Amino acid sequence: MNAHSPPGPGRAARWLARLGPRARRILRRAAQIALALAVAPWLLLAALAALTPLPPELGATEDHAVSTVLLDRHGTVLRELRAGDGARARWLPLSEAGDRIQRALLAAEDKRFARHPGVDPIAIARAIGQLAAERRVVSGGSTITQQLARTLVPRPRTARGKLGEAALALRIEASLSKREILEQYLNRVAFGPGLRGVEAASRFYFDKPTRDLSLAEAAALASMPRGPALYDPRRGTGPLERRRNRVLDRMLAAGLAGEAEVARARAEPIALAPKGGGLGAPHLVRAVLGGTLGPGAGLHAEGPGAASPLVRATSITLTIDRGLQREIEVLAQQTVRGLSERDVGAAAVVVIENATGEILAYVGSHDIDDAAGLGHNDGVLALRQPGSALKPFVYELAMEQLGFTAATVLPDVELSFPTADGNYAPRNYDGRFHGPVRLRDALANSYNVPAVWAAAALGPERVIARLRELGLRSLDREPSRYGVAVALGDGEVRLVDLANAYATLARGGLYLPVRAVRSFAPSSPPSPSSQAASPVSPARSGSDAPAEPPERGARVLDAARARVIVDILADDRARLASFGEGNALDLPFPVAAKTGTSKGFRDNVAVGFTPDVTVAVWVGNFDGSPMGGVSGITGAGPLFRDAMLAAARVRPPRPFDPPDPEQLAEVEVCALSGMRPTAACPHRRHELLPRGDAAALSPCDMHEAVRIDRRNGLRAGACLDAAVEERVFERYDAELTAWARAAGRPLAPEAASPLCGALAGLDGAPGAPPTGAGARVRVAYPPDGARFVLDPSINSLQAIRLRADVPPGVPRVRFVLDGRPIEVGSPFALDWPLVAGAHRLRIDADGAAASEEIAFSVE
Repeated sequence: MNAHSPPGPGRAARWLARLGPRARRILRRAAQIALALAVAPWLLLAALAALTPLPPELGATEDHAVSTVLLDRHGTVLRELRAGDGARARWLPLSEAGDRIQRALLAAEDKRFARHPGVDPIAIARAIGQLAAERRVVSGGSTITQQLARTLVPRPRTARGKLGEAALALRIEASLSKREILEQYLNRVAFGPGLRGVEAASRFYFDKPTRDLSLAEAAALASMPRGPALYDPRRGTGPLERRRNRVLDRMLAAGLAGEAEVARARAEPIALAPKGGGLGAPHLVRAVLGGTLGPGAGLHAEGPGAASPLVRATSITLTIDRGLQREIEVLAQQTVRGLSERDVGAAAVVVIENATGEILAYVGSHDIDDAAGLGHNDGVLALRQPGSALKPFVYELAMEQLGFTAATVLPDVELSFPTADGNYAPRNYDGRFHGPVRLRDALANSYNVPAVWAAAALGPERVIARLRELGLRSLDREPSRYGVAVALGDGEVRLVDLANAYATLARGGLYLPVRAVRSFAPSSPPSPSSQAASPVSPARSGSDAPAEPPERGARVLDAARARVIVDILADDRARLASFGEGNALDLPFPVAAKTGTSKGFRDNVAVGFTPDVTVAVWVGNFDGSPMGGVSGITGAGPLFRDAMLAAARVRPPRPFDPPDPEQLAEVEVCALSGMRPTAACPHRRHELLPRGDAAALSPCDMHEAVRIDRRNGLRAGACLDAAVEERVFERYDAELTAWARAAGRPLAPEAASPLCGALAGLDGAPGAPPTGAGARVRVAYPPDGARFVLDPSINSLQAIRLRADVPPGVPRVRFVLDGRPIEVGSPFALDWPLVAGAHRLRIDADGAAASEEIAFSVE
């Protein structure tokens, strides 16, 4: 052997022996120095690790700062609300991550993870050697633990920074198990721009939980921490695919995957989930997290001053259906665009599942980003006037408490009602009065006067109390402030509450609070890792908490009478007079529906239901400006129709259940009087009545058969039968007689034929007009309690017209004003100059009962 060759093991001692004492001392000293140089950094590193505090994030027991993922009722992601640092983040226990991502991550970043103490000397040496040979960074020496340390405590990429990072890695390894470290890494390291943690990245890029990733997808995500922006697949999948394939090769080399498995993964293209579209129900999300939906929305606090558990939830499963939500969002946008020339700037829609009260769709505005249209406002929760949409509840209450039925005749004539601000004289939308109308027709055609008359008969107190029972609690002022005009929507309600009141009708009178949340997953600290030796063993745990226990319905409406109201609202034939054929409420399946328009055309609504779903629509302007003559049937109605058709695709329509024969009966009534028809009734209808009301139905008294002298059309009296024919006429009480005369209704003649003898039995006077036994005159105007104010700025005469309702057969009456009689003939009106003071008025007439005395004042 060459003398300069390194000595072998056997010759080393002989070689050292030949050295002189001084050379041996130098050699020993050099060895000691080399050993000290090799050990000293590690001793220093160990000392630094002992002095380095563990980051508080790793020892925290409180909830993690994570983003909140909102899902629809089927588990489809609607949107994700980012955490406080602006990142999408979802905490994933290692036991729920699955083994593919763990195997891929170990191959990509740290195959000796299970064996090193937090810093890998072999990896460091390799990195240094490659740097020296290639004069560039070929591979990094950082372990998974070092990368976690760098994420928790960012440091400059200097020698001092690297030393602090290594010390913290050793400290972490001394404090946490390998499984805990891996779990912390998976949840804290960036896996893409704005994506903290592997679960957020998996949901964002592949729309699936981490445990369901394929090996190719897991390898792709495991590639991301090396360069989250560089390998972002939304900027192109080429770099990520090359990096993924290298990770797959490392998995094969490390024995973390088989050849066939890797081959399949390399052949799999990187297929990203479609980018989220639609509006993601932003108004509903805001309402849910803000707790403004009220009871039944899953927002109950845990005690006085406690925050909603949803504030800390990692996922919230809402009740809405994403497909229906998106379709109605588009429909709302189209509606506003189509009505923009008529000064319509906004629309809102809510759809409720009747059986549960769950919200299936919630569109607060047509476009939340429409600044000009104030799209950030929420029309589902905004307080707006509902117009005639409250009428069904007024009539149902009158059925319960006043004995009204669908056949009850109501007056649709000129009426006046005293209020705190003066007299109120309701008018119909079509500008006409329709005389006596059955309740069915009054409601179906949305006549205003009969509804106000019914509200006056009930009194505002009872009406407001019932509306509050139905959930319309925004009507919180004194009932007298609303007055009888509450029947026409003179009060502000939320669209969601109005929809739920109609859903109560659909449920047969049972009230349920609306629900917006089905369940939620509360945020929790990292679950203690299992003590299994392998860091890649899979497991599953955890579950969502229900938002709230199921509610039992509270009886608010009488079931039988609620069913009658449903029958009226679903009666397309009954509303033909006002809405015509082919109107927006005429759908290809049974729907009970009602529209409403507020005064000044500032709001209009359309609300209706099938047995399964309720749809409510509002159209208007958030700034309260009026629309261009858009009514409920022309504005909200078309959107209601489209939304109902969309809802029918989610909940296929079916007929309403037939009326309970033990509670309701279909009976024949006179079309004019709504009473049991007599032989004199020319027109008849079938009506749905509670059995007790049907049995108590009286014979019609609005038709009479009268003997007429065919020669002159006057009453025949004692004429010979040869000159007489019997004709059927209509008869009205005093409240309706003036309308009947003006409308040209077939009233019996008041005079007797001079060609015949005296009319016997008619007050003993030849030719005296007939009057009924209960006929009474009444003061038509002013109403009792009216108050008039003289205007000092007007120099001309200030007067009012006193009017009387007079039954047929009464030719003249006496207005008894403050005890002074004034005789008046047809049309039974008197212009009276206003005189300051308190006044009393009654009306007398021969052949009829006097009116009740009313009081009014002039100031």
